[in-house]
Amino acid sequence: MQKSDQPIALFRDCEAVLIPSGERLKLVAGARIQVTQSLGGSFTILTDRGYMARISGKDADALGLERSPESPMISTSAPGVPGAVEKLVWDQLKSCFDPEIPVDIVDLGLIYRCEVTPLPQGGSRVEIRFTLTAPGCGMGQVLREDIKTRVSSVPGVGEVDVQLVWDPPWNQNRMSREAKNELGIE
Repeated sequence: MQKSDQPIALFRDCEAVLIPSGERLKLVAGARIQVTQSLGGSFTILTDRGYMARISGKDADALGLERSPESPMISTSAPGVPGAVEKLVWDQLKSCFDPEIPVDIVDLGLIYRCEVTPLPQGGSRVEIRFTLTAPGCGMGQVLREDIKTRVSSVPGVGEVDVQLVWDPPWNQNRMSREAKNELGIE
């Protein structure tokens, strides 16, 4: 389900996160919502009161859908090969989406740093610094947890440090050409 032009009634109560404030919200069974975006295992919806919210993929059944995995399938081939863990980390980052914009956070230019270093006891430590498109957006902790969960699932990753940063400020010049084309910018 990518997008729905017709409202649907929730099959059961579920949690949601208001966009852009990041506040938690409980939606009740029978509430009418409209799916505006379904990417990266989560759903962006409009409530019958006009609020935009994000519903986690684990609550897909509340929308009458099969539960979708939060993360894409990960290949475990060659986790010890130099660069293999880093490629898998970047693949996971590309599966994270801004809930308001149908473009992944890598192509949006929100990832400022992604460094993979070996740990003395084996495995890798991944350090990620990311930003948001607007300083007033409350979705930072939601995206931070999404990033951390997805990157932690990569075979060979032992530690993950994800921090939200504001310097330098994000602007559209950070977006990939593909993202600009998708959004009709340029």
